[in-house]
Amino acid sequence: MTSTVPPAGRPAAGLPPITMVGPDFPFPYDDYLGHAAGLGQIPATAHGTEVAVIGGGLSGIVTAYELMKMGLKPVVYEADQIGGRLRTVGFDGCAPGLRAEMGAMRFPPSSTSLQHYIDLVGLQTRPFPNPLSPATPSTVVDLKGESHYARTLDDLPQVYRDVADAWQRCLDEGAEFGDMNEALRTRDIPRIREIWARLVERLDDQTFYGFLAGSEAFRSFKHREIFGQVGFGTGGWDTDFPNSILEILRVVYTEADDHHRGIVGGSQQLPLRLWERAPGKLVHWTQGTSLASLHEDGAPRGAVTRLHRTAGGGITVTDASGAIRTYPAAVFTGQSWLLLSKIACDETLFPMDHWTAMERTHYMESSKLFVPVDRPFWLDKDPATGRDRMSMTLTDRMTRGTYLLDDGPDKPAVICLSYTWCDDSLKWLPLSPAERMEVMLASLGEIYPDVDIRRHIIGSPVTVSWENEPWFMGAFKANLPGHYRYQRRLFTHFMQDGLPADRRGIFLAGDDISWTAGWAEGAVQTALNAVWGVMHHFGGTTDPTNPGPGDRFDELAPVELPED
Repeated sequence: MTSTVPPAGRPAAGLPPITMVGPDFPFPYDDYLGHAAGLGQIPATAHGTEVAVIGGGLSGIVTAYELMKMGLKPVVYEADQIGGRLRTVGFDGCAPGLRAEMGAMRFPPSSTSLQHYIDLVGLQTRPFPNPLSPATPSTVVDLKGESHYARTLDDLPQVYRDVADAWQRCLDEGAEFGDMNEALRTRDIPRIREIWARLVERLDDQTFYGFLAGSEAFRSFKHREIFGQVGFGTGGWDTDFPNSILEILRVVYTEADDHHRGIVGGSQQLPLRLWERAPGKLVHWTQGTSLASLHEDGAPRGAVTRLHRTAGGGITVTDASGAIRTYPAAVFTGQSWLLLSKIACDETLFPMDHWTAMERTHYMESSKLFVPVDRPFWLDKDPATGRDRMSMTLTDRMTRGTYLLDDGPDKPAVICLSYTWCDDSLKWLPLSPAERMEVMLASLGEIYPDVDIRRHIIGSPVTVSWENEPWFMGAFKANLPGHYRYQRRLFTHFMQDGLPADRRGIFLAGDDISWTAGWAEGAVQTALNAVWGVMHHFGGTTDPTNPGPGDRFDELAPVELPED
């Protein structure tokens, strides 16, 4: 449902809009990116030096793009396709304009660093039709066999407004929401750090559900159950109930779950356009150079099968073709579990406590299924009620979330019949796409008995279960209680001066390294951290007027909890 946190996205007069700088490391990545001085420079003696970038998702492509601008030669390895979980697919036999977003499909305006690259490559965005959002004509909430039709929260029964109020009270009383929201808006770093240090120490061992159940506002199980099914922002959050409450607070503080926008034409265009783009300002390389032009045949190298250290501090990479190349630095942007399973690695690549942190990483499962339809028939009016024939749907049935996506009343459209996470996603795993569709149509048929969805379908379904994707093994990281220390190790790995000399030179990036996993903004921010780390590794520096994340690390470093 639409945000149940009234202040979210609605700053008081005179306050700036919020950004996903985050409470853990409130570095202004958007300012850093937008500064005329650029991200930094490396010594001329290092120009043209090859650096391995492993993974061609958004984080890898941003890393490679910025390293190229500094005069290095990124060599990108990608096992599947450029884009990672920015994956946009079409439908066989249908018009090319019909697209399904198998991974990231909605982006909050607080993702200001992401927006920098969206603007850079000339992409447009538009409001995404989340539950009860202004971009959504209508929403149906269907729980325990009872359906409610609504255009706004006020159209739902009183109990839903009570749940919304309970969530606001829970945040205010248990997580200092108002104070943190204002501190993040004004980028009051001392205040952000003061509040967050208290909360991290108090809440690191607390689950999301435990946080709710311990609040007087949610003393009613009925209220907790409804909140789990309907939630806030994008819908139900009960699949996150076992996760750390700190993960949820990061989302609500930065309004990551509100006012979403989709990328017109598909999110995968962003990394693909960056791959082909020739920067207007770059060092060492001739004008017109792009990542594509630096790679043979304009394509990344294949999957990495082995990583190990060699004499002189080199990072040696073996790919699926058997080719072996050694680099003075490398950036790994894939999901951490790949280093434990799909890629043979020397233990000497990372300190042992970092290996432990990777092994402890907890990934969420996620499934989607889309079908193309002849037109947005859901906008037809029921002659008896005057309501839309079908609506964006939140339900406790197998489908959980159903999204309706169109480009106009007379054009083919797309339905995301189901978007599910965790246990709800695992229920789909054994089923073929056709079997999944049949179960979904049956569930929706119970909610809309007079609507023949099947009659409008014009192509075969497309589906994904990210936990079954061999180069992902999950959708995104979500820390469990007690995992703060592990996340801190991974996020701060780009700061390597304190590491032994034989543990330096390989850097971690990607959204699961960030504090806000599951959001493309985290992929961008950790890419910028890695770029700073590589620059520093080669003896480079930032301009004094535009210090980077490593330059301000001591001032902004995440809270460090005791290990004993």
